[in-house]
Amino acid sequence: MSDPRRLRGLKGEVNRYVALGDSFTAGAEGSTTARWADELALALEDVNPDVEYHNLAVPGVPSAHVVEHQLEPAVALRPDVVTVICGANDVLLSVRPDIGAYAATFDQILTRLGSALPGAIVLTATVPDLARFMPLRPRTRERVTRGMRQLGQATRSVARRHGVHCMEWAEHPQAVVRDNFAGDGFHPSLDGNRRAATEVMRTLERFGVEVAPLAARRAS
Repeated sequence: MSDPRRLRGLKGEVNRYVALGDSFTAGAEGSTTARWADELALALEDVNPDVEYHNLAVPGVPSAHVVEHQLEPAVALRPDVVTVICGANDVLLSVRPDIGAYAATFDQILTRLGSALPGAIVLTATVPDLARFMPLRPRTRERVTRGMRQLGQATRSVARRHGVHCMEWAEHPQAVVRDNFAGDGFHPSLDGNRRAATEVMRTLERFGVEVAPLAARRAS
């Protein structure tokens, strides 16, 4: 899984892309902002007009939801590419986040994807410190910052154990740029979504996947 030497069957094109996760991928409820996964799917479609795109992510859900409601539908679709980014709500929805439980859940997700989809490219990412721009009280901000840092550590560790490529977004220079976040300080803005899409495209290109650049699509 996620080993470039095992992807010769793709021949540079993706036939089916599935996105899993929470509102970072699904978009905020009621938002009309183009999502990064949508942008990625369009770039894949420019190369292969027959590509299928399924965004199974759901706003506001913890990582357990991915296992219980998204994982098996994703496997049944037999995708070439899977993105799974989750865990932020495991931190935000609890005053005492159980990072160990998240790590076990994330391990379950990657184990299932690896066994069921041995030839697929599976990508994940760390999540920026969402407390940075959210209107939080000092103690809450400190708790969320600590939780997000621990979440990132767990995500990196589990991904490394499974040989899954983890995009480093928590420590990315753009993670501290306010314009990359929507008015709520939590969800990606239009610029943030575009930058996220570009990062995923660059990663896929390193795996030998042909992706049409965003700039080329906007100019066409």
